[in-house]
Formats: sequence, C-alpha cells, structure tokens
Amino acid sequence: MTTGASVLARMLDGYGVTHIFQVPAVLRRTMVELEYQTQIKRIRAHSEKSAAYMADGYARAAQRPGVCMAQVIGALNLAAGLRDAHLAHSPVLAFTGGRDPSTKFRKVYQEVDDVPAFESVTKFNATVDDVDRIPDMVRQAFRVATTGSPGPVHLQFRGNEGQVDAEETQVEPMVDSAFATIPPHRLMPADDEKLRAAIELLRTAERPVLVAGGGVKWSQAGPALVALAEHLQIPVSTSLNGKDMIPADHPLAVGVVGTYSRASANRVVAEADLVCFIGTETGGMTTHFWQVPRFDTDTIHIDIDAESIGRNYTPLVGIQGDARSVLNAMLTLAGARRASSSWTERAADAVREWRSEHANEFGSDQVPIRPERLCVELSKNTPDNGIVVVDTGHAGMWMGGIFDNRAGQSYLRSAGHLGWAFPAALGAKCGAPDRPVVCFTGDSGFWYHIAEIETAVRWNICAVIVVNNNSGGNQSKRGFDRAYGGTQTEQGAREIWKFTEVNFAAIATQIGALGIRVEKPGDLAGALERGFSSGRPTVIDVVTDIDALAPLAVTS
Repeated sequence: MTTGASVLARMLDGYGVTHIFQVPAVLRRTMVELEYQTQIKRIRAHSEKSAAYMADGYARAAQRPGVCMAQVIGALNLAAGLRDAHLAHSPVLAFTGGRDPSTKFRKVYQEVDDVPAFESVTKFNATVDDVDRIPDMVRQAFRVATTGSPGPVHLQFRGNEGQVDAEETQVEPMVDSAFATIPPHRLMPADDEKLRAAIELLRTAERPVLVAGGGVKWSQAGPALVALAEHLQIPVSTSLNGKDMIPADHPLAVGVVGTYSRASANRVVAEADLVCFIGTETGGMTTHFWQVPRFDTDTIHIDIDAESIGRNYTPLVGIQGDARSVLNAMLTLAGARRASSSWTERAADAVREWRSEHANEFGSDQVPIRPERLCVELSKNTPDNGIVVVDTGHAGMWMGGIFDNRAGQSYLRSAGHLGWAFPAALGAKCGAPDRPVVCFTGDSGFWYHIAEIETAVRWNICAVIVVNNNSGGNQSKRGFDRAYGGTQTEQGAREIWKFTEVNFAAIATQIGALGIRVEKPGDLAGALERGFSSGRPTVIDVVTDIDALAPLAVTS
C-alpha cells in the first residue's frame, strides 16, 4: 500500500517538474512526500494569483508545464491568476482543494463551489474525488495542457486542503513523458497541395509579409520561420508573443505589429498585398482591432488549432499543423531562392524611418528619464541569453515597440494582466535557472505583488526587476482626457492615477534584496550590469517622466 500523496509526488517528479508554486495549506501530505522523495522546490507565494503567475512564467521559460496550488478558500484567486495563461496558451496545472461530499450543502467552513470559476480559463476542469483516480487524472491533466494549442488545466482534490491525498491506495504512478514538454506531437497537414498553394501565393505576391505569433514560439519554429523568410525574401513581423522569433537586427525583421507595436511593422503590414499568419489567432492586439491588415487583404493562415484558421480573416489557404513542421515542409517545396526586391527594400526603409523618427528620445539625457532611453539601455545591456519578462499597459507598449531582442534571447509578455510580470519573472528564473532574467514593469504593475520581493529573497531567486517608476499609472491619461472632454484637471482624474512617490530600491533593500535607484540616464548601464552580476534578487528603481506617453499605433 502507498498513499495518494506518494503517487502524486512521484508523478510530478516523473514529468520533470522542478518547482511548484503554492499558498498553504493544500495537499499537505504531498508537500511532505515532495521533500522526502524528490528535489522539487515548494515555493510559497504571498497570494494565489502570484502563484499562478509564477507557474505561468515557469512554463513559458521552460517550455514545460508549470504547477500552482491553493486550498479551497484561495481557489477563486488561483482561477483569476490563470486568465493570463489561458490567453497566452501557457500550460499551467492548477491544483486546489475542494468540497467533501459528506459536508456539501451543510455550510461547512469556507464552502463554495469553485469548479465553475475555472471553466472559462482552462482546457480541462475536473475533480479528483477518489484516491485511486489520482494517477489517471494527473496524467490526463499533463496530456491536455500540452497537446495542440497549450493551455491551463484545473484539478480539484477532495477536501478543503485536498486531504484525499493522505488516503491509502494500491495504484501506481502513471507518467507519459511525451507530455512533459511542448510540443508532444508535431501535427503535419494532410497533403502537400495546400503547402504548394501557399508557396505559390507567397512567390507571386508583390508585397507579401509573414506575421508570426505565439504558436511559432511554442513550436520552437523561429529558425524555420527565418529560413523560409530568407529563402523567399519576405519581411517578417510578429505578435507580442512571437517577438523573439526573429532577431530585431535581421534585415527582414520589421517589428511587432498591432496595438503595442513598432510603427514600421504596422506600415509594412498595412501596405502588404498578402499576409501569411503563422501561429496567431489574429486577435485585436495583433491586428490593432482588425485595422492592420484590412479585412479585404489576401491572407494565408497556418495554425495548429483549426478553429483559429479564418476566425477573423478569410484565408485564400488555411493550413492546420504544427508551425515548425509546416514551415520546414514549405521550405522543402519552395523552389529556387528569390532575390531581394523593392518590397524588401521598402520594409528595411520603414524600420530606418522609424528609428530616425524617434532618435532623439532613444538617446535622450533628459531627467526625469525618458522611458524610450530606458528601453534602449535594456536592449544594449541585457545578456545574449537573457529572458525578458514584460508587463502589459505602458510597459508592454514601450518594450513591444522599442526593445531590440537579439538571437538567443527570450521575450515573455503579459497577455493583458497588469502586475503579471514580476511574479512571472520569478517563475521564469525557476524554470531557467542558468539564464539571466530581467523584468520590465511600471510602478503601477509592481505594486500589485510587491510582497513577492520577500519570496525572491527567501528562495534567492535572482531575477533583475526594472521598475519604470513615474509615480503614476499614466497610461490612463489619454482615456481620462477624453472622458473629461479635453484636458483633465489636477483634482479631477489625475488623482485617480497619480500615486505617492516611493523609492522601491529602499523597500527592496529593507526586505533583503539588492535595491538600486537610478535617476540619470548615464547610470542605467552600470545599474543593469550590477544587477545581473550580483547573484541576488535585484530591484532597479528608475525614475522616469510622468508626462511621457507611449506612441499610439499607426494604421498606415
């Protein structure tokens, strides 16, 4: 005989999990078995939402499922934390405690039916009510999380703390290593005809462009994407999720397209006569609410999820398949290499024009510091193998448009939840401990989960957290200006988004991290170098201009 806890611990170990992120108390006996039988680290976060974000960052950095846990009273917070993983198709396993049949409907302490809350943010949402079901249900959770388009799953274990794990059983662990990493399978299209048709369209179009999304990243298809683009001499733009699939200095790279974008990318995609979407759902952010490209633009759509193909643009050719497999197959069928053209020259000119347009901000010595200069310094000083984790809002706008990623670097971005980046960066460092991790967030985002500085210190999670500190959530300025019918008043809307001026470096130092305050642009490079070489969790508090607003997306 053994216990469910022993089975669960051995299964997590067998699937290659190195960290779990949790808020006690949940699966207590499993926690003991994790210590006795495995090397898995049990990271205790300060909120369930942070735990979910950490597991998400872990999954994206390690390209394997991340695991988070919470008891029944914290389950709804954990569900809220899965929204970003759901939107970004990140394979996160959420384990929670749940109601016991013997006390249902009797108003037992903390009783709420949490299962429905997970339905809209998971691919698979189920209960484990019998200890004998632990092996097959956990195996199913890993299988669903990693198969096809990845995504979160939820298992609710019987008992408010999941005490079903303490019961005895004769079942054995079930580990299917194929589902321990992304992708477990590489789906190929059914025939070559669609591949040939897509190649013909790309070869004959006068102004084609490739738009690479997060599916290219999960498929590890960056090299195949670049190889096809070089062979056919086609400019490449990306979604935010696909930003690191082509180096920014590549002659065919035009930048991120859509809302949090680089103007050169939007201009190239808007001028294109054929857009080939690869591994993207063509959502509102990637297309700037379906303005770039226009609905009447000819398209090709390649995606592992058949439901995504043609959702917003009716393609001339739709191909269901794993991005890397499809791109490699297209390259095999592509024929002779094409020479560069006036179109590729136009794309390169668009990038040069964009750089020239913002050259003053990129090199600005202004105090308070311009965020553009901060992003440029991050581009120059982030190590070649670094993982860059970026928040949404203004942080996403600044970095999505300006940060120049190099070959070997990874770029992870919030899919829409302010405050995600800091905990996600800690998770990313756990998932890739040998790589430098830098987080870019604003003070508005940092406030959400500032308590996790203590988590980083306690576990010595040595990520470098860069806070764009303008003492406000100034992305709201434009919206409130509109709401006020002009320019908002100091006592009107500004009091809603203006914060108390705080030195985050001092707070970090008090908690035990390395805190560095930067007030002059010339000090940024040294602060980053010090943070990366410190071997300590680091918070770099950069004092920036509250009146600096990120450029809005262009549509032509």
